[in-house]
Amino acid sequence: MSKVEKDYKLSNGVKIPSIGFGTWQIEYGAATVNAVKEAIDLGYSHIDTAAIYGNEVSVGEAINQSDVKRKDLFITTKLWNSDRGYDNTMKAFAKSFQALQVDYIDLYLVHWPATKGHREDWAKVNSSTWKAFEELYKDGVVKSIGVSNFMPHHLEPLMADAKIAPMVNQIEFHPGFMQMETLDFCRKNNMLVEAWSPLGQGEVLKNPDLMKIAEKYKKSVAQICIRWCLQNGTLPLPKSVTSSRIKQNLDVYDFEISAEDMKSISALPYIGGSGLHPDKVKF
Repeated sequence: MSKVEKDYKLSNGVKIPSIGFGTWQIEYGAATVNAVKEAIDLGYSHIDTAAIYGNEVSVGEAINQSDVKRKDLFITTKLWNSDRGYDNTMKAFAKSFQALQVDYIDLYLVHWPATKGHREDWAKVNSSTWKAFEELYKDGVVKSIGVSNFMPHHLEPLMADAKIAPMVNQIEFHPGFMQMETLDFCRKNNMLVEAWSPLGQGEVLKNPDLMKIAEKYKKSVAQICIRWCLQNGTLPLPKSVTSSRIKQNLDVYDFEISAEDMKSISALPYIGGSGLHPDKVKF
């Protein structure tokens, strides 16, 4: 069986656990605290949040209540769209930093690109935002920096003006929605792709083809999706508030999807997509 590592290494040498616990759409407060604490207890060391999720304080509380040492956890958060630009980014980071109650953040991401559809100076805005990210990285309060939902035509002008290339691009990625152009671009530029919504808004779990494949491996459809992400060299960020599913989503290292089945999964037609295109979103 070909080995899937439990950690990836980013372009700057930082290790990142190869499965993260997503917290998007988990109700903030006790629900988030309990879900994150449970995830950590069940073996997750990589927690993904964002300013817009409204749950950074709750994630911070869960981290502080955990028996796991801070150095053994990997915490990601993201800059929201209304905070783009150098000065706004610095202020927004300070708020996230305080909310999470940590002394450093492992990975900081630009949540969505400014795009031509929003404003004519979109490339300049992205570069100004990225300069703040580079400074936070150089100051050591952020151990790695990256972007989210950036496509090649957003990344190219950013990288042309950058001193430090993004180490991560977090995009929607799941069976039925692979974004191959972006995946190939990131692979060529030594940028790790993280897969948000790896279970395709739940719609993917009902797909009969995936159900047959899951039955063949005696695994759940969710486990097949997560393993498929890993075998594509991406980092899945599954989310659940159910203890059994939180645990199950991490239990994907004891089997391998065959090359034939990988090909079949990758060839699935569009299913389970969020419909959120970075050039068309209204936020």
